Amino acid sequence: MRRSVEVEELLDGPLDDGRAVVGNLRDLARANRWLGGVRLSALGVAALAPADMPLSLVDVGTGGADIPLALIERARRGRRRLAVTATDSRAEILEAAVLAQPRLSTTADLALRVADGRFLPFADDSFDIAHASLVLHHLEPPDAVELLREMGRVARRGVVVNDLVRGRLSWLGAWLLSHLATTNRFTRHDASLSVRRAYTIAELTSLLAAAGLRVEASAFGLFRHRVMLAATPAPEATAAPAATATAATPRTDEAAE
Repeated sequence: MRRSVEVEELLDGPLDDGRAVVGNLRDLARANRWLGGVRLSALGVAALAPADMPLSLVDVGTGGADIPLALIERARRGRRRLAVTATDSRAEILEAAVLAQPRLSTTADLALRVADGRFLPFADDSFDIAHASLVLHHLEPPDAVELLREMGRVARRGVVVNDLVRGRLSWLGAWLLSHLATTNRFTRHDASLSVRRAYTIAELTSLLAAAGLRVEASAFGLFRHRVMLAATPAPEATAAPAATATAATPRTDEAAE
């Protein structure tokens, strides 16, 4: 299955239907909860840091910020402090996120901030971990590498990427689920398209390598429709120019991993 680059997801376009955006963020939160997205992110954090240390995390492209909220709640149950700065490039998304889940505005250790992941307004090593869930498939390779470089720059311990894996079965599952579980027009349009725009595991690994990061741990979603890659700076690698990352997305048909 070739990676789709011709069609834009509705969530990346005009956000003039606020009710639909809020509904879409709630649908994404349910999918993260039911289909293991939260679990994968928690595994990524655990792979990069001892269980007993307090942590700071920046969530890039947070969307509905449901994963940061879930990670904070899990940390509290484990008697660990996790402070999260959740960023998104669009203020409208953060506003919709609070409408979808009002607890976001009152949860201690959670801050919402507008920021473009390719140009994060934080100093080097500002956080222990940089995390991005369901973000990379929205980006073309050069922008994806820039985002990963920035994540690596601001994170002391490493980077966690949690995203969809391109494949025909994943596409079919996303289409069926989005048409059976919701009537939201954003979700119905974007769910299967997100799979078509996603990268394979080999492509994600190449993007991380181009950003100077080396995969240290990985885990899959229940149906292998989703993958978590935890990465640290590659000790001997120099990040390749962003333009070279286009090699990570071959234009010929290939079997998804």
